[in-house]
Amino acid sequence: MSAPLFTLGQLAERLGATLRGAADKPINGLATLQEAGPDQLSFLANPQYRKFLADTRAGAVLLTPADAEGYAGDALLIDNPYLAYARLSHLFDRKPQAVPGQIHPSAVIAADAQVDPSASIGAYAVIESGAQIGPGVSIGAHCFIGARSVIGEGGWLAPRVTLYHDVKIGKRVVIQSGAVIGGEGFGFAKEQGAWQKIAQIGGVTIGDDVEIGANTTIDRGALSDTLIGNGVKLDNQIMIAHNVQVGDHTAMAACCGISGSAKIGKHCMLAGGVGLVGHIEICDGVFITGMTMVTRSITEPGAYSSGTAMQPAAEWKKSAARIRQLDDMARRLQQLEKRLAAVTSAGDASSDV
Repeated sequence: MSAPLFTLGQLAERLGATLRGAADKPINGLATLQEAGPDQLSFLANPQYRKFLADTRAGAVLLTPADAEGYAGDALLIDNPYLAYARLSHLFDRKPQAVPGQIHPSAVIAADAQVDPSASIGAYAVIESGAQIGPGVSIGAHCFIGARSVIGEGGWLAPRVTLYHDVKIGKRVVIQSGAVIGGEGFGFAKEQGAWQKIAQIGGVTIGDDVEIGANTTIDRGALSDTLIGNGVKLDNQIMIAHNVQVGDHTAMAACCGISGSAKIGKHCMLAGGVGLVGHIEICDGVFITGMTMVTRSITEPGAYSSGTAMQPAAEWKKSAARIRQLDDMARRLQQLEKRLAAVTSAGDASSDV
């Protein structure tokens, strides 16, 4: 399948951008400043890449008016080039599209499952009793949709997605391969040195316009549902434990681990490898930097970090040794402060005589 063809003028009109150059110039794709050819559109969003602008072969570049000064080539001028690139990327997306209403003969669908006539069901997919598949939903090959689970309008499941029973998915939700939604939470009670399993009888409820990355897992609730708000974006290989709540439009990068019953507010950002202990709350508008371990609630918006920055191994070993000495150093400092206070007090008393 050949890439779609547009003119520079058509793209400018779609974006509401100011056109500088030939409106009829054909644009046949998107590429970086370093790799773009004469029929491709590029963009400059990060100042670190400005050095490539002068020598780019791109047919046109998405630029802010300020960055366009001194650039002689064709351009689309817009305040946010990266957002403009994101919007145009869908025009050139070559991802195969499902055929509405097509159900592969090998799919296994329970007699009482409700599948909208416009939905697409891939090869060897399984849809269990009482499940509901909404309009325009695309279910990839080898997906499993458990009993009584619901997928809202416009949902897209890549191959090999697993939804356990009683999972509720909102509208326009994207779930990548290997994701498991509604698996049993890690719940056990100890009895005489042995672990007794606790039945996880809640479900998972996911809002509208959510994206869930490959091999990410979201456990079902122990009693009430695990909750994922509208517009949440989850990267690959994230673990969300039972009864976690994630607020609207929060985003998490890969390998985050969220322990049971933690509550994360709206419009938060968690960088890669962040970990949260259970039963804490993160307020709205919090940014947590990569590999941070959050061990207590955060009540004020802002950026938070833990751990130490990278340094040469030899220096890190010295720092680690000093960290182990901190408790002893603190005790000695307290003793010195007490002695100094005693000496100061004695001196003040003698001066009064």
